[in-house]
Amino acid sequence: MSVYEDLSTLVQQGRANNVKEIIAAELEKGTNAQDLLQDGLLVGMSIIGEKFKNNQVYVPEVLIAARAMQAGIDSLAGALASEKVESKGKVVLGTVKGDLHDIGKNLVKIMLESKGLDVIDLGVDVSAEKFVDTAIAEGAQVIACSALLTTTMAVMKEVVDEVNAKGVKDKIKVMVGGAPVTEDFKNKIGADYYTADASSASDVALQICQ
Repeated sequence: MSVYEDLSTLVQQGRANNVKEIIAAELEKGTNAQDLLQDGLLVGMSIIGEKFKNNQVYVPEVLIAARAMQAGIDSLAGALASEKVESKGKVVLGTVKGDLHDIGKNLVKIMLESKGLDVIDLGVDVSAEKFVDTAIAEGAQVIACSALLTTTMAVMKEVVDEVNAKGVKDKIKVMVGGAPVTEDFKNKIGADYYTADASSASDVALQICQ
């Protein structure tokens, strides 16, 4: 098995210490940090994402794998900075105003990062203006809004309206998701994309950014 396959497997198993040990040894040998990230860590997290989508693993396994991936990314940080890694795209993420739920949002963040996308996580209780102003300021291609309460879903329409009002609809796409959100609702408010789970959200966001 190659070192990349080893890293992928260790990420899937959530073995953060082993991930850090392998990365330290490989950097010592002069292995390319970007290759360790793309062909090892991110492949492992992508496999976990697919398994999560197919109900083969659940939230605890995803979070443990994400912790191992993050440990690896932290170990690579210095080397990646010196290699000037190019981002595949940028996503502004948050739970809409009035809603304090973040488990789904956090899973989406993990999956987005596993695709090599930069994520600006605004947290919870985020206003439409903050979503759009941040996306414009950061040059993001995607705004991803989450809601778990039916009473807060209306804020997603405010985000769409704000994107239109600021004249950036051609540059910034709005993705919506969360338990009560549907494809019909997406169409009704004029959002660009709806996805039913975190793994699908990351696939769509990557397609938008490419």
